[in-house]
Amino acid sequence: MEQKPARVRIVDAAHQLMLTIGLARATTKEIARAAGCSEAALYKHFPSKEELFVAVLKERLPRLNPLLKRLIATSGVGERTVEQNLTEIARQAALFYEQSFPIAASLYAEPRLKERHNAVMRELGTGPHMPIRGLDAYLRSEQAAGRVRSDADTYAAASLLLGACAQRAFAYEATEAGGPPQSLDAFAASAARTLMQGVGG
Repeated sequence: MEQKPARVRIVDAAHQLMLTIGLARATTKEIARAAGCSEAALYKHFPSKEELFVAVLKERLPRLNPLLKRLIATSGVGERTVEQNLTEIARQAALFYEQSFPIAASLYAEPRLKERHNAVMRELGTGPHMPIRGLDAYLRSEQAAGRVRSDADTYAAASLLLGACAQRAFAYEATEAGGPPQSLDAFAASAARTLMQGVGG
């Protein structure tokens, strides 16, 4: 069986280790070992662990930002309603946070590492604020098309929807059921419908 390219193996190994032991404890040495390559080979593809983390988010997790960009480009046109688009956004966002939260959570236990990570995210022009900005931009484009109320606070609406999706990722593990009270599809539809009651045009 043909071996995967080194870069693919590195991203796969980083994803698995970040899920199992957390971002803070997944060293480049351990990632390289799991990928079957040297640390030097890892650094040929990724100048820092932070850039490798970004690659994991972009390539192994549900892709939220491309969805938002596509919806911005097609806002106000087509057969889909704003509520249908928001349902799709909520579904992808909930999946993204569900899969990314265990990876990034360990950063919050190490303030110095978190600050270094945040500094690199700023340099790369990315971070957890980007989906909020993207959803805000989408809602403003629908506002311009007359499908979202002209007086709606689109930034607050974006924050509310994505905040609910992020909350779903970790708020219910301690309950008797051990998970959210709604299925993913039911949650996404309900969240979108509730938001549209406040911002619908």
